[in-house]
This record gives sequence, structure tokens and C-alpha cells, in this order.
Amino acid sequence: MSCKLQAVLFIACFFSASVSAAPQNTLLIRQGYLLPMTANGQDQPSTDILIRNNQIVQIGKNLVAADAKIIDARGKYVMPGFVDAHNHLWVTTMRGQFRNKQGKFFPVSNKLAKKMQPDDIWLAMYSGSLELLQSGITTTGDFFDNIHGPAWGDAGFRALKKSGIRAIMYYGGPDKTTKRMIDLTHLAELKKESTDRVQLGLGWRIPRDLSSQQNWAMRDKEYRFAVQHNLPIQVHVSGDARAMFDALIDRQYLSPSLTVIHASDALPQQLNALQKSGGGLVLTPVSEQRVGYGLTLLNHFEDVERQGLGIDGNALSGGANMFETLRTAALTESGKAKDETLPDARQLLALATRRSAESIGLGELTGTLEEGKRADIQIINPNTLNMAGFGGGDPAALIVYSAQPENVETVIVDGRIIKADGKLQGINLEEQLRATNASAKKLLEHSESQM
Repeated sequence: MSCKLQAVLFIACFFSASVSAAPQNTLLIRQGYLLPMTANGQDQPSTDILIRNNQIVQIGKNLVAADAKIIDARGKYVMPGFVDAHNHLWVTTMRGQFRNKQGKFFPVSNKLAKKMQPDDIWLAMYSGSLELLQSGITTTGDFFDNIHGPAWGDAGFRALKKSGIRAIMYYGGPDKTTKRMIDLTHLAELKKESTDRVQLGLGWRIPRDLSSQQNWAMRDKEYRFAVQHNLPIQVHVSGDARAMFDALIDRQYLSPSLTVIHASDALPQQLNALQKSGGGLVLTPVSEQRVGYGLTLLNHFEDVERQGLGIDGNALSGGANMFETLRTAALTESGKAKDETLPDARQLLALATRRSAESIGLGELTGTLEEGKRADIQIINPNTLNMAGFGGGDPAALIVYSAQPENVETVIVDGRIIKADGKLQGINLEEQLRATNASAKKLLEHSESQM
């Protein structure tokens, strides 16, 4: 069986598992400049999008729907919501703590993680999800590796559902040591509650000690469980990345169900093996450079088709800003190559939308504006000082190099309006900020009191 056919079968099984109840509404986006982000599609100026329930049902000119709520998109850019293919939302309440030799990411996050109770998890992941949404990110692949028991897993899952974001929650272990096995029983229970919008995956880690056969036996059981239950899998390949990548290859774990994260210094032959397997790859340029993994050079990974971008922790990257992620990737590439024409802005937007969705197995559902796909949409308002001065032509470079989250005026996920007129809907933001900051302060105080 070809790897492409395997990938199609995996995705089909993955999404046939459960379908959520669709919101009963009709929306009509009028007269927007559409960037569909399909592989071969062209931009469509002054075009309408008709949405019924959670689906895009028609794209065209002068559409009419008497029962529709009208969204005026004249003079604005309408494109798919960004897809954050890898994150750790539970670290959201550690913002500002990763700053110097006494504040390195892994020691600090590991210490604070142990103090987090389920209510802290809920606040961090809910607040982090809202930040993604207000920035135009409609989908996240959340690698949740701070699950100390079922209550922690439940809290994270509920937070994602409550926020309104589309997500795969990759269910991980209690920490990064890989000494304990992931709670597969609870993962199976949570999977019964998954919906079309919020689904489950496996947040997998391979042994720190690659020679430990006992640890490999645990990891193998986790992997086989995920395959048996049609769960997508993410795995970090960082630190001793080349040896880790070789272990995945030698033990035949590369497959369409597996997405590799980082792999900053992967060798060409390793990336070729990933491509042949039909597996995915996610790069996180801001965080990878923040923690010193090296420069994330997109052209090094260009042969991997299923490839996307991630935030990798709102607190670690500084914020849930896909525009900044795109700029970091672009400037690193052009600076290293000493070529201002690299990379192509249109390809960067595809990487943050269509290709990111494909990298985590969601390409049939989201990532482009097409009839039949879920209505996951952002509307960008360029009528601001930071985007003023654009005389016309392809707006891709304008969006990549000039747009900010504040330009995202409207966000729709699964047919539901999450952000309108620049504001999140139905959220008591003042109360949410108070609770989130209180949790962050409590974590720090509890941690420092036991030093």
C-alpha cells in the first residue's frame, strides 16, 4: 500500500470517529477580498461566502440568503484561520519567567508544572486558547504533557471545548522524563467525548535513554494503542535530535499517523525517510530560536510535503502571534541566504493555513476556503496605520510583513462568530485576566516557597 493511500485511510478513520452538533446559524460574508489558500486557487476580489451551520456552502458573487446574518467585508481580506500545528497551552501562565540563566525554559517550566492543579490547567489552557483565537488562529494542535491524573486531563479538554477553538489535544504524560506511562485508560475514556471540533491524539515522547529497552517497551505500547484507536501522534525530536530521529526510523515508527516536531538539525536522509513514510513535520521558528535549537531554515525542510508551523507555547514564544512566526521564518531565511526574495510570502501564508492543517491530518476539514469545508475564517482589516500605504497587487507580503493580531477584526470557528468588531464575543475579559494572573502568581509563590 502506498504511503499516500495510507495517509488518506488514516485521515478518513480519524475523522469518522465522531461528529459534533453543528451550530444552527446562517452567515453571509459580503464583498471581501478572498485568499482561499487552495493549492492552485486564485484570489477572488469582491466575493461572498455563505455559511450554514458549521460549513461553507457557497462561494461566489452577489449571494443572497434571507435568513443570514450579514458580515460586511468590503475593503478587507478574508482568509482561512491560521492553524497552529503545535503548542503547549498549559505553560500560558508562565509568561515572562523564561528570561536568563536563572530562568531557562525547561528547568522553570518543569518546576512550575508540578505545582499546577486542575483549575490552574483550565485557566492556562482556556486563556491561551482565547489568545490564539483573538490573533486569527482558529485551530491548535495542543501537546498536553502535564497530566498528573484524570482531573488534569479533563480540565485541559474542557478548556479547549469551552473556548470555541478547533483542536487536537495530544494527551501526554505527567512530565518530560518519560519514566511513567501515559494513562491510556483515561485517554480512551476522553476519546468517547471527542467531537468534530475538539479531538484527541497522543502526545508521545521517546525515551531519554535511547538504550533503555524497558522504557522502549512502554513507549511502544503507547504508540500501538494510538494506531489501534486511530489517534494522531506527535513526537518531539530535539536535544539529541539526530539520534532520536534515527531511533524513529530504525524502529519503524514513521508513518502517516505521526507528526515530528522541531527536528531542527535533521539530516537530509532523515527528512527523506519522513517524506517517504507519509508523516508530518511541524516547525516552531520563534521558540526553536528562543531556546537555542538553532536557526529554523525553511528551505532545509522543503522536501517534506506535510509540513506546518506552530507557536509552541504562548508564553515561550512571547505571544500567540502567527504573523510574528511568519516574519521570523522569513527573515531567518532571507538573512541566511543573503537573498531578499526568499521565502515567497504566498508560500508562507500557505504554510500557516493549508499546509499546517495537512501536517496534523486536518486538511480535509480546514485550512482553506472551499465549499464543503468547515467555516474556520479570519477577516483582516487593513484600514489601519500599520497596514496603510498599500497601493495594490498581491496582498500576501502586506499580510506577512505588516499585519498584527489587532488587524484581525473577525474570527469564525465551525460557523460560530468568536470575534467581531475586534472583540472576543461572550467573554468577561476583565474577570478572565484577573483569574489567569492570580493563578500565575500562586504558582510562582508556591514554587519559590519550597526552594
